[in-house]
Amino acid sequence: MARNILLINGPNLNLLGIREPHIYGCTSLADIETRAQTQCRTLSIQLSTYQSNHEGEIIDRIHNAREDGVEAIIINPGGLTHTSISLRDALSGVSIPFVEIHVTNTHAREAWRHHSYLSEKAVAVIIGMGVFGYSAAIEFLAKGFTEKKPREAENGTQ
Repeated sequence: MARNILLINGPNLNLLGIREPHIYGCTSLADIETRAQTQCRTLSIQLSTYQSNHEGEIIDRIHNAREDGVEAIIINPGGLTHTSISLRDALSGVSIPFVEIHVTNTHAREAWRHHSYLSEKAVAVIIGMGVFGYSAAIEFLAKGFTEKKPREAENGTQ
């Protein structure tokens, strides 16, 4: 069970509730973070939140997460999902399990949004559940998870 979680939101997610509400909804990032903090308090989980519009700053925060005792990361990488090998390498490099989350169903949108550089490294991917996806990610991490990847379990390897 993860007791110290880092919630990262990438580029343009500071505009949640304002930017294209017909796509992303009307809930602000501040509201999402407040709800997440409340949920984590009831589960006795420490939650840190971070948002940046700058790829390098997000990578720096991920690098610092190990020293901060972070046990799991929830990340909505926004547009970096489809473009950032560096973000993938940072997440892999710190060896902290992470859940990738997207408010919208990226597979029901433009074709270029269908690919994620992060998904195959994530312990879980939550897409299309709206802002409830953040809550689902916290619950998933709170209940614990196996670090064995599904493909490894199928093949009987570790």
